[in-house]
Amino acid sequence: MRTAVCPGSFDPVTNGHLDIIERAAQIFDRLYVAVFTNSGKEPLFTLEERLAMLKTAARDLPNVIIESSDGLLLDYCRQHGANVIVKGLRAVSDYEYEFRMAMMNRKLDERVETVFLMSRVEYSYLSSSILKDVARFGGSIEGLVPPEVEVALKKRIEERVKGK
Repeated sequence: MRTAVCPGSFDPVTNGHLDIIERAAQIFDRLYVAVFTNSGKEPLFTLEERLAMLKTAARDLPNVIIESSDGLLLDYCRQHGANVIVKGLRAVSDYEYEFRMAMMNRKLDERVETVFLMSRVEYSYLSSSILKDVARFGGSIEGLVPPEVEVALKKRIEERVKGK
């Protein structure tokens, strides 16, 4: 069985993320989408909320399992019998960072390969950070996230504005 892990913080999940997940799910028999906490970022959504949004968005992908982890990605891969990490690339700037991560993972365990999937052109500029900024200032995010994520994002921003 070909098993892979697609890691990320997914704060929130975008249609760009889903495109990579859907395409990876066609390549691998089992795909774990692992939600990790990024110590360098202050998340807008809780871990539980991000998991719930991803589970809803990927509900039609029977070979995709959504989980969370707070340890090393390679430990997660070993625990789940995965020898492939799937990462999406939008631009050259992503490649530099992801290349360094892939080389470090390879140094730690050379049995685990990193596979890069190029973003579709329509999502090549899209990131969760940009998306949150657009939503904060009232711009349209329609078509960039699943409808339920759009509702949740607008609600969360409204709560933050009101000071909840």
